[in-house]
Amino acid sequence: MLPVNCGSHTDYQNFIFENLRKYYPNPDSIARSTWDIIDRFWNLDLSFTDEFMKPKYSVFGPKPRTPSCMQRSYLLSIDFKVSSVTDWAAQLKINPLYALLSGFEFGDTPGVGTFYDFFSRLWDHDENHLSPHIHPLKIKVKKPKKKGTKADSVEKVTVEQLLPELENTTFLIDDQPYGSLFQLYKAEFLETSVSKGLIDTTDLALAGDGTPVVTSHRERKHRVCDCASKGITDCKCDRYFSQPDCDIGWDSSRDCWYHGYDLYMNVDSKSDLPIFPLLHPASKHDSHGFLHNFFRLKSFLPHYNVIKLLLDSAHDAMPYYRYCKRANITPFIDLNGKGGRPPVYKNDFTIDKDGVPICQAGFRMHRDGVELAKGRSKFKCPKISRKNGCIYCTCDNPCSDAKYGRTVHLIMNDNPRLFNNPPRSSKEWKLEYNARTSAERSNKREKLDFKLEDGRHRSSKMWYCRLYHILMLQHLDAWDMPFESTLKKLILQAA
Repeated sequence: MLPVNCGSHTDYQNFIFENLRKYYPNPDSIARSTWDIIDRFWNLDLSFTDEFMKPKYSVFGPKPRTPSCMQRSYLLSIDFKVSSVTDWAAQLKINPLYALLSGFEFGDTPGVGTFYDFFSRLWDHDENHLSPHIHPLKIKVKKPKKKGTKADSVEKVTVEQLLPELENTTFLIDDQPYGSLFQLYKAEFLETSVSKGLIDTTDLALAGDGTPVVTSHRERKHRVCDCASKGITDCKCDRYFSQPDCDIGWDSSRDCWYHGYDLYMNVDSKSDLPIFPLLHPASKHDSHGFLHNFFRLKSFLPHYNVIKLLLDSAHDAMPYYRYCKRANITPFIDLNGKGGRPPVYKNDFTIDKDGVPICQAGFRMHRDGVELAKGRSKFKCPKISRKNGCIYCTCDNPCSDAKYGRTVHLIMNDNPRLFNNPPRSSKEWKLEYNARTSAERSNKREKLDFKLEDGRHRSSKMWYCRLYHILMLQHLDAWDMPFESTLKKLILQAA
């Protein structure tokens, strides 16, 4: 039968108040850190979940658990660092606090199968994986030559080919297996953070970065052909993979191979709050992972106005800069050294790694503003001196007859990757680019604070369920709470 709504959020709060008085008459017996979690969940309204999930239940059969209670219980398991669903179901039976905060009567809590049934209703796909178990062997990522650097891309499609294809594709959230998860996350957490002023959707500076997610210690696959019986041991036939959406990639931060996903996350650089995640195979290069993530984000959140992109050197490709120019986005992308730079610009002077012209004497020229109307940056002679109101060049071998030395104009259209506004040599660029680490801080929260990799799951369905609920908790933790616990005060007053 359809789930019966237990009532409004106020009814849940009354349920918590009455039962905490019953089982914990002395509020001080509960640790302060636990009270922080209790207060956040006491104020967390998940009423939307009950209405949204109702069509996913049959009108026949036994009475199901309330969807909002199931979702709240799973969020609590992650917040209390219980990674196993089996262990959490056992904890609900023996720990009154866990059961009550979930919204269940102590002694009447769901079992393991009920949780997995709920996860299946959150997953909008017939299969637990995004790709079939049987598929060809993938090209192995090559170990980079330098320590601490990312592996080269093994993609058969270039960024220049992929970007226009994704740009002209309209992605529908209803067509995505994680569509229901995203809609719950958006309605109850992301939009709440926006309403609280934590995220400015009209002026969004988006930081992007990929991070490894280890799902197992090795790749599990076996043959489905009979080549071995014929004495062929190195055949290239298709294999059966137990985790078909994962493969082997290179972890540049730890300098080791790993098996799992590459999690690409777009983050609001001002608040460090996640906006939209996407799981790719471990071999996926960040330059491709960002494009898949970004254009889905634009389709799912069309009212989010992105004005800045903060990306590391893995995204340093000319198509990125051309797209940003078309979309009125200011790119802050670090150079990777592989794109090259003009050794001689206009047969006159060289350009250094930051896009700053070098005078004939070998000195970096000084920035002297940007002429936006003409689309060019202005640089002046580094040997200019100002004395008694006079400006003159002090170079022993001046390269210009002008008394104030040589002036150079860099036309941005000549090389939008190297000649950008603001220039990479400016304090403005460096200050803005430093905010890119917000993506790394967000990834740290997911992997270390909320122990994303402790899930030990074997399907993309479960990894997406765990990931999205961790993002929900990141937003929940960012919301301001009263200095004193309102619930605790009510219990003490009623004692």
